[in-house]
Amino acid sequence: MSTPPIDPQVLVDYLGKTRWFGGKGRPFEVSDVERVGDVPGGAEDGPRVVLHLVELTYHDEEGGTELYQVPLAFYVEAQSRLDHAFVGWWEDAEDGWVHAYDALHDREAMAHWLISFAAAEPEGSHRHESLDFRRLPGWTVDTSVHSTLFTGEQSNSSVAYGEDALMKVFRKVTPGVNPDIEIHEKLTVAGSTHVPALYGWLEHLRPDGEIVQLAMLQQFLRTATDGWDLALTSVRDLFAEADLHANEVGGDFAGESSRLGDALREVHESLAEQFPTERRGADAARELAAAMNRRLDAALAVVPELANHADALRAAYDQVAGLPGLDVQRIHGDLHLGQTLRTSTGWKIVDFEGEPAKPLAERRLPDSPWRDVAGMLRSFEYAPHVVERTHTEHEPHEASQLAYRAEEWAHRNRNHFLVAYAGGEPTEEQRLLLGAYVADKAVYETVYETRNRPSWVSIPLAAIARIGAR
Repeated sequence: MSTPPIDPQVLVDYLGKTRWFGGKGRPFEVSDVERVGDVPGGAEDGPRVVLHLVELTYHDEEGGTELYQVPLAFYVEAQSRLDHAFVGWWEDAEDGWVHAYDALHDREAMAHWLISFAAAEPEGSHRHESLDFRRLPGWTVDTSVHSTLFTGEQSNSSVAYGEDALMKVFRKVTPGVNPDIEIHEKLTVAGSTHVPALYGWLEHLRPDGEIVQLAMLQQFLRTATDGWDLALTSVRDLFAEADLHANEVGGDFAGESSRLGDALREVHESLAEQFPTERRGADAARELAAAMNRRLDAALAVVPELANHADALRAAYDQVAGLPGLDVQRIHGDLHLGQTLRTSTGWKIVDFEGEPAKPLAERRLPDSPWRDVAGMLRSFEYAPHVVERTHTEHEPHEASQLAYRAEEWAHRNRNHFLVAYAGGEPTEEQRLLLGAYVADKAVYETVYETRNRPSWVSIPLAAIARIGAR
């Protein structure tokens, strides 16, 4: 263990105030601080920008360690314009007394990253000490543009450079290849039109030879609209027209659902071309069903209401156990409407990191593309019921009518998406597999909602009840 260059308590206090720290509510300590190095390229009178990897050790039943990236801007004098991003002040071994700020809030500090990427040749890299700024061709760097930090993200931090480039800084990191970078690179080189183009990425070579990927620079889809927001708007349009069906409202979303199904199919086809695919035998189908049953067992301890539906869920999983095999490939892994963007040229799919709770190595494993389809179907189910909840809080007498209209919207858009993706009606094997994945996803949602938004757990529970009624 290295000697922390920063008082660990300062970092404990700082992490607790950030949006992206995933360990809130858990007892932990800062067990190590690795000073990665400086981001070069700033003006002589600007801040020194230093990257740190902060190791946390948790002291609860779950235990374990996590690694977070903390970029800091060091100033000799206090910067009142950055009071909101102040981390602390201390005597640094190299710089003496410094005032430290979260670097992503500081335009002067963020210019360092852009200048460093500009120093890399297209299809090459710019190495500074242990940091390697890697760049793909097809992007012209304008180092004169300013940075703008996005404030709505939960698990990472994103900074726009002007109107063309967006840098995602990974906060919780794991040594190894990040699937978001890996997949975007392959699809960008292949010319996919359904993902933002990757411009480059930053990685750090640790003394033990491990690579930690710290950030990715990609195309900024400035005028794009979030798919989840579009879906919610469509539902509100439907609810505002009491006498019209979902296919009669001006904000009907079914056409977009079909186009999104086409986009996902094309992305899956590209992934199958760029990464290995595999046909696994009956043992794989039985193991998948067993894993779903294990997740249900764990969920029953958290959500007792699931007990009423356990037999129906296990019956859906048992049908998977009887399949002759599984086709697997690289997939998105955590797909929902919030991971999609509608642009003037069509749908884009973003954020290929996979399910955050899974270990990095597991997120890079091949999986069934029907898992992604199931995630989208559950998202189409969620959207109308989220809007329904808002309406019934104010107009409780409309509850039964809104519930009917919410399900009408969900059914219509699920069907349009699925038929477009499958190129027609799914086969019997696909239908059984998809049904089990949808059930498995809904079980996961009941646990998430119970722990984070208890008043919303009725949404996945209602979907599970419908599964049992079929």
